[in-house]
Amino acid sequence: MSNPGLIKAFTTGGAVTRRRLVKFGAADATVVQAAAATDLIIGAATELDAASGARVSVVLTGIADVEAGGNITRGSLVTADSDGKAVAAAPAAGVNNRVAGVAMVSAASGDIIPVLLAPQQIQGA
Repeated sequence: MSNPGLIKAFTTGGAVTRRRLVKFGAADATVVQAAAATDLIIGAATELDAASGARVSVVLTGIADVEAGGNITRGSLVTADSDGKAVAAAPAAGVNNRVAGVAMVSAASGDIIPVLLAPQQIQGA
């Protein structure tokens, strides 16, 4: 269950699916769906899908509901897969990953899970 803090509306620079992680788009005040562990993730889209050029609400702080893209153990740091879904962040040695936050519950692919948003970057050891 989400417990959002700051929610901000952005214009989409491409289609954004609900409950997916997002990053800034090519222009100011735009977002696109995140598509890699290296994307500069800023938050999660809320409960409505948005077409390209439409407005989308993005949870920037607090706890957001995000769709899982694989098995995740509660407490794990999560990042984005190629579809903007949350997956466990597990960078190889010397590789950087951007992190959206911390999974609040364990999940399997397709589950909607609460993620405590805490964008950051980690490096594999």
